[in-house]
Amino acid sequence: MPIKMIIVMKPDATPQQTTHVLDRLASLGFKTHLSQGVERTIIGAIGDKRAVSPLSLTALDGVAEVVPIRRPFKLVSREVKPSDTIIDLAFGVSVGGSDQLVVMAGPCSVESREQLFETARAVKDAGATVLRGGAFKPRTSPYTFQGLGETGLKLLAEAREAFKMPIITEVMDSDDVELVAHYADILQLGARNMQNFSLLKKVGRLAKPVMLKRGPAATLEEWLMAAEYILNEGNPHVILCERGIRSVETQYTRNTMDISAIPVAKRLSHLPVIGDPSHGTGKWYLVGPMAKAAIVAGADGLMIEVHPRPEEALSDGPQALLPDTFARLMAELRAMKAVLHQFNPLPQPAEF
Repeated sequence: MPIKMIIVMKPDATPQQTTHVLDRLASLGFKTHLSQGVERTIIGAIGDKRAVSPLSLTALDGVAEVVPIRRPFKLVSREVKPSDTIIDLAFGVSVGGSDQLVVMAGPCSVESREQLFETARAVKDAGATVLRGGAFKPRTSPYTFQGLGETGLKLLAEAREAFKMPIITEVMDSDDVELVAHYADILQLGARNMQNFSLLKKVGRLAKPVMLKRGPAATLEEWLMAAEYILNEGNPHVILCERGIRSVETQYTRNTMDISAIPVAKRLSHLPVIGDPSHGTGKWYLVGPMAKAAIVAGADGLMIEVHPRPEEALSDGPQALLPDTFARLMAELRAMKAVLHQFNPLPQPAEF
């Protein structure tokens, strides 16, 4: 029977004592996760209950207490890691736990070098920090544009160097993980693949950031448990993305943007949370209001689709912003971020 627990080290515990506890757990076959905060050090441990008694661990030097983990998701929980996870990318960009306004912007699909570079130049000038673009596109209809494949990846890599922006692109198939990881700074797992467990495990074996989108009918717990698969394989660099869920509304929005999911996910998990108002609404004129709402709700950043000629876009044109509209939105978001920085979040109780 598995046991999940956190070992809280004493404030004056030495690094040698912490290492001894980690070595002891490893010798018993436990997977461990070390979280070193300013005030305390915590070790998350998952393993066979028969291998060790929590009471016996308290006898080790430097251990203050051993506490069972209550939530079904363990490694993504703030019980294991109270502090925010910060994911460092290329060109000085980081996601999570900072005042930086992280905006991932670009076209839904890479259609041509001209289209990608025109869009990349526009979003970079407006203040976007990460370039997005799809090379492999999961589409509802098999007859619609499916992406340029590796040609699209090569164009993204070229734009990355030209504009000094990290790139994020979607991986759809386990067989393509190494190929996409060769080019991308962040691998995106789309909503349809949130519970593709073989794909989750495979990206979990990489030392490469992964953005996990919430499925259209997924509960918050199912979303966090999907992230748990990735962390359980050894990859702690996971970004959560709220991109709207399926609801009773089908006429006026593409999905229903669940703004409440952002503060809940931030409360339950230490992982960064990104809002995607483009897929969350499906309407370009709703992207701005929902982007602002996501930032106020505590999102660490946004993912926004931008296209120089949305009426010609091969995918998702109705939800793409024109470059000028995106630039105005970025100016408004920066002003909002400056105001929000003046306020401290309310203290949160220990229990949810």
